[in-house]
Amino acid sequence: MERNWLDIVSLILVIIGAINWGLIGFFNLDLVSMIFGTMSMVTRIIFAVVGIAGIYSLCLFWKLKTE
Repeated sequence: MERNWLDIVSLILVIIGAINWGLIGFFNLDLVSMIFGTMSMVTRIIFAVVGIAGIYSLCLFWKLKTE
C-alpha cells in the first residue's frame, strides 16, 4: 500500500500526542498547555487535531491489517 501525505502527517501527530501523554504520565508536564496556555482555543484545537489523527491512524491500521 502506498503512503500519502495524510498518512505521514497523521503518524507524526499521533507520535507528538503520545510524547505529550508520556510527559504527563511521568513528569506531570503538559507541554502543549505549557506552550499555548491551559485550555486556550489553540490548545483545544491542537488536542482535537491530534485526536482526529488518532482516529485516522486507527482506520489506517485497520486498512493495513486487511491487506
